[in-house]
Amino acid sequence: MRRFLMIFSLLAFVASMGMSAQDTLRYHIDLKDKAATKFSLKHPEKFLSAKALERRQRQHLAVDSSDLPVPEAYIKEIQRTGVKVLVTSKWENFVTVSCNDTTKIDQIRALPFVKQAVKVWKAPEGPIPPARRDTIINELTVNADSIYGTGFGQIHVSNADKLHEAGFKGQGMTIAVVDGGFHNFDRISALDNVKVLGTRNFVDPDADVFALSTHGLNVLSCMATNKPGVMIGTAPEASYWLLVSEDSDSEYPIEQDYWAAAVEFADSVGVDLLNTSLGYNEFDDSSMDLRLRDLDGHSSVISRVASRLADKGMILVCSAGNSGNNTWKKITPPADAENVLTVGAMVWQTGVIAGFSSVGNTQDGRIKPDVVAAGVRADVINSHGSQGKANGTSFASPIMCGMVACLWQACPTLTAKEVIDLVRQSGNRAEYPDNIYGYGIPDMWKAYQNYLNK
Repeated sequence: MRRFLMIFSLLAFVASMGMSAQDTLRYHIDLKDKAATKFSLKHPEKFLSAKALERRQRQHLAVDSSDLPVPEAYIKEIQRTGVKVLVTSKWENFVTVSCNDTTKIDQIRALPFVKQAVKVWKAPEGPIPPARRDTIINELTVNADSIYGTGFGQIHVSNADKLHEAGFKGQGMTIAVVDGGFHNFDRISALDNVKVLGTRNFVDPDADVFALSTHGLNVLSCMATNKPGVMIGTAPEASYWLLVSEDSDSEYPIEQDYWAAAVEFADSVGVDLLNTSLGYNEFDDSSMDLRLRDLDGHSSVISRVASRLADKGMILVCSAGNSGNNTWKKITPPADAENVLTVGAMVWQTGVIAGFSSVGNTQDGRIKPDVVAAGVRADVINSHGSQGKANGTSFASPIMCGMVACLWQACPTLTAKEVIDLVRQSGNRAEYPDNIYGYGIPDMWKAYQNYLNK
């Protein structure tokens, strides 16, 4: 995803991670088990937050061994080899480390609890320019004819404005936006009333998330903007966590590890929905590239983690990808994951699919994308603080995510999987879904009425 994102100083990155300039390699270490854990499934309150437990209990979801933290004893044994632990994943039971001495990785491979260690990153060559903030303009056009301002069409096409009229604007729902940065968010007047609960950077914990990519800022604005007459997003009263998992300086599989850590953090702070407008299939080292046959929901780390989210009581809404016009053509992980809403891009005025929108199906025959939303000249707030237009499934996804949040607010007794199915079945192609439009354009008001009439 670095093509969409700004870059920041490698020197600052190295310093912030507590590494020396010689730490140029990173490895993904899969563990065999959690036998050394000090925790018990009989006492989940010892390792899960109250919010995470409440969400599971409300949806009648069991706490299982995947919820147990990576054993501290294993982490310490890995650290004793001299490597630095960057992130861990309890759901997939792995540890990601940095070093420059491959003999240390050989020592790790020899540990009895280690399944395998795979290189997932090497340092970029050459200097990397420091990040520069865009100039703030904060000039906004007010539309006296509609409280939605420029954003009316992209919500009205799915009748989600009717949910707003009924009082469902996302209040009480928490959405995590997992992206590459939220450039100038803290200086943009159009977004000054967005309810942000916190930020976290899993690539560089000390880097300012508001000085990084413009991409996440545009994505967030589709949902969260709440300025009558200027723009109303699809979930203007929801609360948001802003999480960075995308490394702007390079494209390597380690970004999937960062993403996994971000998602597990979102679980811990009680998030209901996540939007991610990221996708991975090609890397700087082409030997690491995914193949079309890997689009099965399980071959890539990011898709395996994504496939677990609904079982933890959360909904993932993700972009299908923008490969429809190139040789890959297909969706990009995590869009192939099970039990997620994968969103393609359409021209909302006509309902016609965008040529760049990635297509399905998955390798194992599941319908993808699941649904479509506005992704051609989508209305966003840009990093200068003005209204703008943007193309891509990156924007169709948050437009849809916000609407799903409002629907779930309106249908609080449903589980994550039930909401996903409700959205699919409200699509205008639900009777005959395909690998271009999926189930089509959802009708959120119809979905709500179907819920009421059950």
